[in-house]
Amino acid sequence: MAVTTTPVDEGAIDGFGEGLRGELLRPGDPNYDEARAVWNGMIDRRPALIVRAMGVSDVMAAVNLAREEDMELAVHGGGHNIAGKAVCNDGLMLDLSMMRSVRVDPEERTARVEAGATLADFDHEAQAFGLATPLGINSTTGVAGLTLGGGFGWLTRRYGMTVDNLRSVDIVTANGELRHASDDENSDLFWGIRGGSGNFGVVTTFEFDLHEVGPEILSGPVVYAGEDAPDVIRHVRDFNENAPDESAVWVVLRKAPPLPFLPEDVHGVGVVLVVTFYAGDTEEGEEVLAPIREYGDPIADAVGPHQYAAFQQAFDPLLTEGARNYWKSHNFSELSDDAIDTAVEYAADLPTPLSEIFFGQIGGEMARVPSDATAYPHRDAEYAMNVHTRWEDPATDDECIAWSREFFDAMAPYATGGVYVNFISEDEGEESLAYGENQDRLAEIKAEYDPENLFRMNQNVAPAR
Repeated sequence: MAVTTTPVDEGAIDGFGEGLRGELLRPGDPNYDEARAVWNGMIDRRPALIVRAMGVSDVMAAVNLAREEDMELAVHGGGHNIAGKAVCNDGLMLDLSMMRSVRVDPEERTARVEAGATLADFDHEAQAFGLATPLGINSTTGVAGLTLGGGFGWLTRRYGMTVDNLRSVDIVTANGELRHASDDENSDLFWGIRGGSGNFGVVTTFEFDLHEVGPEILSGPVVYAGEDAPDVIRHVRDFNENAPDESAVWVVLRKAPPLPFLPEDVHGVGVVLVVTFYAGDTEEGEEVLAPIREYGDPIADAVGPHQYAAFQQAFDPLLTEGARNYWKSHNFSELSDDAIDTAVEYAADLPTPLSEIFFGQIGGEMARVPSDATAYPHRDAEYAMNVHTRWEDPATDDECIAWSREFFDAMAPYATGGVYVNFISEDEGEESLAYGENQDRLAEIKAEYDPENLFRMNQNVAPAR
């Protein structure tokens, strides 16, 4: 295949690679294609340079080069990046995936996490001490991207959003300087980082508060036939209204995957998965979750004691890299009957067997934080919906994307008007829905720390003028 990239001034990068502790890759280098590949198979871009950073000095050097040579700069963390903003055409891709250190202080109950770490890296270290912080639901997710967008998961109802548990960061800003940001130092920058995506620089290290979790927790799915979905989801909704913060019950509409606890005759058939999690004593959890498990006539019940880290990996096989993905998202303050019926209707016509619709229950502790306390604004959301439209054949791109957009539009009348920034696939004007009432303040902070919008390969906030 012919290599076509914008020429880079050889004089500008002469000796640049020798000054790195990491690796500099150009088109044609042996590891170039592997390094430029991202999780979403729809994204196929060719940067002129890839810097595989090994530490802060490499990050500073890459940011300075991109700024001085007016190169488009894309930053790749350790995970999914559905929108594909982690790689650019012709510019500089800064790859942080080799910076994966996680250092836990069990006495202080804190963790310092480098920007290339995944949830699996984090859990491996923190669970050695029976500790965790609210993170996502797939172990292959990158800690950095998840956190910068707000971050939620099974522990959110009890301990808040990921950003509510963020104590400080180290960040390289557009001028190439390393800054420390916390509530006490560069507090405006710290506010913007907590939900403002990658707009303000390259975070190299995150410091989190930790909580006692596990190592064993009560969790797992109860699976029902697709035709039972309207009644099942209504039951879950009614249960969730009065459930304690320790409880999180999510709903997933999809074709049954070949999970070992499901009979073979339902593989590929429409089902509704009611996924339970209890962040507390397992015996208490059994009692709390009993109304969920005793309802109706399920196909399977796989709820039981599980290792927390293992449960974080339970759904990884459904989100392996390389498939084509297009996502849409809504937030809901409640699930009305009409919203449920609309979702069930569209779930009966999923465009591929790999696609799914989920409603993740949040609320609880995250809802007690004021909407302007961090850049993440959606404190009124009781549910975050995501449609994972997922397929393998490029010939079906238009069909799958059109179905996603149609479903998004059909659900809009029942939603809050907010969306989760990490679930936005492409530039369709949803950034304003993601940042909501905090957009203006984000633009002011952007103007202070990145007035030329060097960090624009993201769900972008333009600098205030």
